[in-house]
Amino acid sequence: MTTTEPHLEEITTGNLDAALGIRVRPDQDHAVAPVVKSLAEAYVHPGTAWPRLIVDGDRPVGFLMAFFDIDWYEDGSVLRSGLWRLNIAAGEQGRGYGRFAVESLADELRRRGTKQFYVTWHPGPNGPEGFYLGLGFRPNGENSGGQTVGVLELA
Repeated sequence: MTTTEPHLEEITTGNLDAALGIRVRPDQDHAVAPVVKSLAEAYVHPGTAWPRLIVDGDRPVGFLMAFFDIDWYEDGSVLRSGLWRLNIAAGEQGRGYGRFAVESLADELRRRGTKQFYVTWHPGPNGPEGFYLGLGFRPNGENSGGQTVGVLELA
């Protein structure tokens, strides 16, 4: 059965090529890694990474990868969950798919009992800072690998 609403699909052999075909605008390449890198990271972090294809009807429009209970400081002191990667296809941006993806992940995090939703972003022109701030994320004062760390409280 094909749904006509946007939805998330697990990455499978049947949709792998569609996922790999997702490309952001060229001016955004500096701000987000390509899907192929995300899938490689998911492969080596199978208990943590949660990659999904964003589909509208039968049309792939984006990709997201979440992280669940990642050892943030690599010392066992802090576990966090959130959005690792979000790639909306260049021709599909501005249609609400990014918001849909983030809200869907927020629902999944709530379902898992998570209270805080984390994301990082590259600051600067053509980056996603305004998008994340508009969804309610707030910088928490941390920096991770040159990226701003933002958090959204999940009530």
